[in-house]
Amino acid sequence: MINAEVTTIASPDDLVNEYFESQRWRAFRFQRSCWRAYQQGQSGIVHSATGTGKTLAVWMGPLIKWMRENPDTVRWNPKRPPPVRVLWITPLRALAADTEASLRAPLDAFQLPWRLESRTGDSKSSMKARQLKRLPTALVTTPESLSLLLTHEQVLTQLAGLEAVIIDEWHELLGSKRGVQTELALARLRKLNPNLRSWALSATLGNMQQAADTLVGCTPNEAPRLIEGYRKKKLKFESIIPATIERFPWTGHIGTKMAPQVAQRLNEVDSALVFTNTRSQSEIWYQELLKLRPDWAGSIALHHGSLDAEVRSWAEEGLRNGELKAVVCTSSLDLGVDFTAVDFVVQVGSPKGSARLLQRAGRSGHQPDAVSRLAFVPTNAIELAELAAAQQAIKEQNLESYRLLDKPLDVLAQHAITIAIGGGFRPSELLDEVRSASTYRTLNDTEWQWILAFVEHGGSSLKAYPDFQRVEVQDGRYKVTKKRVMTMHRMNIGTIVSDTAMVVKYMSGKRLGMVEESFLSKLKKDCVFVFAGKLVSLARVQDNVAYVRRAKGKPNAVPRWMGGRMPLSAELGDQLRRKFDEASRGQFAGKEMKAIRPLLEVQTRWSVIPRMDQLLIEQQKNRSGWQLFVYCFEGRLVHEGLAAVAAYRLAQAQKTTFSIACNDYGFVLQSTTQIDPSALLDGSVFSSDSLVEDIHKSMNATEMAKRQFRQIARVAGLVHQGLPTRRKSSKHLMASSNLFFCLGSTGIGIC
Repeated sequence: MINAEVTTIASPDDLVNEYFESQRWRAFRFQRSCWRAYQQGQSGIVHSATGTGKTLAVWMGPLIKWMRENPDTVRWNPKRPPPVRVLWITPLRALAADTEASLRAPLDAFQLPWRLESRTGDSKSSMKARQLKRLPTALVTTPESLSLLLTHEQVLTQLAGLEAVIIDEWHELLGSKRGVQTELALARLRKLNPNLRSWALSATLGNMQQAADTLVGCTPNEAPRLIEGYRKKKLKFESIIPATIERFPWTGHIGTKMAPQVAQRLNEVDSALVFTNTRSQSEIWYQELLKLRPDWAGSIALHHGSLDAEVRSWAEEGLRNGELKAVVCTSSLDLGVDFTAVDFVVQVGSPKGSARLLQRAGRSGHQPDAVSRLAFVPTNAIELAELAAAQQAIKEQNLESYRLLDKPLDVLAQHAITIAIGGGFRPSELLDEVRSASTYRTLNDTEWQWILAFVEHGGSSLKAYPDFQRVEVQDGRYKVTKKRVMTMHRMNIGTIVSDTAMVVKYMSGKRLGMVEESFLSKLKKDCVFVFAGKLVSLARVQDNVAYVRRAKGKPNAVPRWMGGRMPLSAELGDQLRRKFDEASRGQFAGKEMKAIRPLLEVQTRWSVIPRMDQLLIEQQKNRSGWQLFVYCFEGRLVHEGLAAVAAYRLAQAQKTTFSIACNDYGFVLQSTTQIDPSALLDGSVFSSDSLVEDIHKSMNATEMAKRQFRQIARVAGLVHQGLPTRRKSSKHLMASSNLFFCLGSTGIGIC
């Protein structure tokens, strides 16, 4: 777009306008507002519907600024690119390649001498080594890779010249430990450059102001900008309803009974994404669709985070070129990817949140003014009510608000060691830096001293063990000097906790992806299972690699992964109760509620449909004992806590023991003796009196606390997964974390 004979740019704004015109686009008002805000040195959030140009809204700002500062094109030398100016943080490494391609297009059009690269777990080690010596002008990376960069002291001097950090899909990180990890990294970058600009993108934020405040931290020079684009996108929802609802299951989450109807619907569209909620479910659905339509072999693909990067890239490229009929996927394709050819989305099972449903619907019609079309496929009857509730929430713009964590000390302990490796720190200086992160604004001196003792020698309980003496104090500066500690920390950095994973390869050496050890440990030699959309049999396990052969016949198993459950959001739970409240009054609005009316009428005859101000409790006796069902519709996470507290308080009154189970709709208490529900009815079990104390007692009395502590121990560095060639087994990690949990009473606990 720049004439080779022109040596000076007259106006970068004119270049941008020409670029938009060449693409047959027009710049929206919110995009221009973002460009102006960037030139003024401001930070903020761009909130706009999927496919409306958020990426260009934030990306053009740095380009315009650089062109204004460097108008002489004679000095533009691609062999001598400018130093690092922009970090682009993406929550998923699967997005890095697509993001890089989107950012590169205007760079090429303007012929800028910038070097643009990505740095994720999929990047080659040679590229990573080169980047440590000299970072590219713009780097696409993940929160984990950014934390890794901060452990290299030679990189910090380069990052001091950083101009902007842009975080894509900010809602995906908010309210999680990965988001907290990102906050701490931003605090460090702001320490290196106090004038750093911070920008974030999202299409599905319910609490925009809080998200913006979290982004810029507690010491911004001025309030962050909230730039609204297009909030409402043209949406068309449909439900694929079973022919006979009376014979449709009330339970289950796989839904392959609906596969014939889905295949018929896919046959009517050009290109589609079939979203499932778990990786196991995606493997099953991929096989089921191929079984129904063998002629689709090669025309449909599978995509999830445990597949090898080459397999994922093939599916993404096929979608981008419009060569694939459909891709069965998980949240790995939820975010940021621009597949213009995709004109239809199928959601199998409840998305468990209105924001997620809106996000996935936006994968089709991924451009301004286009219609996003989504078909919902229930896996059980109640999920039709969930869809009706989600549609109502979207209509009312009642999207989920992301609740921030309260200063998790395990993440802070990991970050402190990261900084200690990357040049070290003085406690008072790092404390001020940490408190500038919104999540740690209330961190007190006692908690900080606990962190310092923990990273230095493991605290009072572990100071006698050399393995936990990770940080040394030299002239008041905390530093890591042991190479082994550096290596182990870098190999285990991050807050994503999963079972120990093993590489799956064909006997020829071709890599398929990763499967968790807990699944493979249950398989015998020659056992047939489904992985990466293929039938394979286990040949042998050697050096943390599972070697497989192609197989025929029926599979004996499908891999399962940790983290495969998404809890019902509080906002969607509230809408669901509203739908049931309407049904209890005989109101069945919408296709979905009318479809399940016969089932709800059965519920009315046998029991009752709870209204908004009612709590339904049902009791029954079977061969297993007495069971008390409590329907709260608050989501699995809330029900786990409620069930533990209720069981603890009832056990104190009735002197009996309970087993607990829960799902998104409620929880069940089971006992060998009859349970007196009067305590539930009079409100004493759900009283807020001594609630915090009883929560601690009930959690310590259950396996839930141990399970949670295993994750905390891993993040804090109490246990390590080992090196890539010498991974520790899941049993070893579990035994180690349980041992630390038992020491909790002596002061080792982290919250």
